[in-house]
Amino acid sequence: MIKNTKIAIFKGKKIRKIIYQNEWWFSVVDIIEALTGTDRPRKYWNDLKSKLIKEGYIEVSEKIGQLKLMAPDGKLRETDCSNTETLFRIIQSIPSPKAEPFKRWLAKVGYERVQEIEDPELATKRTRALYKAKGYSDDWIEKRMRGIAIRGELTDEWQKRGVKEQKDYQILTSEISKATFGITPSQYKKLKGLKRENLRDHMDDFELIFTMDITF
Repeated sequence: MIKNTKIAIFKGKKIRKIIYQNEWWFSVVDIIEALTGTDRPRKYWNDLKSKLIKEGYIEVSEKIGQLKLMAPDGKLRETDCSNTETLFRIIQSIPSPKAEPFKRWLAKVGYERVQEIEDPELATKRTRALYKAKGYSDDWIEKRMRGIAIRGELTDEWQKRGVKEQKDYQILTSEISKATFGITPSQYKKLKGLKRENLRDHMDDFELIFTMDITF
């Protein structure tokens, strides 16, 4: 399974999330940092896990998944993640005035994913609306959406041919990029002065046409 890290925003704080078992799973340490403001969210989480177990929530470890999320250094690292149901239980043990607003935000995010599973067109509509809100032209959006669809078809084909690991997808993508532009995706991002931004979102119409079977 290809695991792609996405970013959600709550009260100005970035929270990493990923689709796993057809639902959103969120980085627990990101949520703790957003709710508590602590500069040591990992220690807070370790202490909280011990507290939850002592309170009788002994299955907390079983309900936490180690999923690979993109770290600040740009590398995929195993991170404690949880689905919406388990997070509600965890949040109950965090004294924070942001807890209730966060629960409502979390419920909304989770519900949107359920809707998208039932009707995949909703995800496409939301993506189009997001690009429109950012000021992209209809023509650009159409090319971008076409590129996303083609990339999905390409990765499906790679998966059928035995590609499983994230690094293998990165190698294949890098090779296509070098054949098209003569540079790797990371070099391309550096050339454009980008860091964590999506490279395709900073391409013009002609670049998108040439990258219909590449993702960055």
